[in-house]
Amino acid sequence: MRTFEPKNRKITKAYECEECVKTGDSWVHLRTCQDCGITLCCDSSPNRHASKHGADYGHAVITSAEPNEGWAWCYEHNTFLRF
Repeated sequence: MRTFEPKNRKITKAYECEECVKTGDSWVHLRTCQDCGITLCCDSSPNRHASKHGADYGHAVITSAEPNEGWAWCYEHNTFLRF
């Protein structure tokens, strides 16, 4: 998480999981990848798209896309950052 700067974080374009929308599935919470900006569902959601994306593409840092939440998670270092 050394290179993540909260002031420069990527913000969700739409409040939806881009992959769940394609398949008609639902989600619980949303996360935004800080490498590419895609917004996907959390690990509490049935499909866990954000974690799968991180593992598949090596994109380590996500942020919450939920309103009024300011935090990041790094999959690589298992590190949480509140901002």
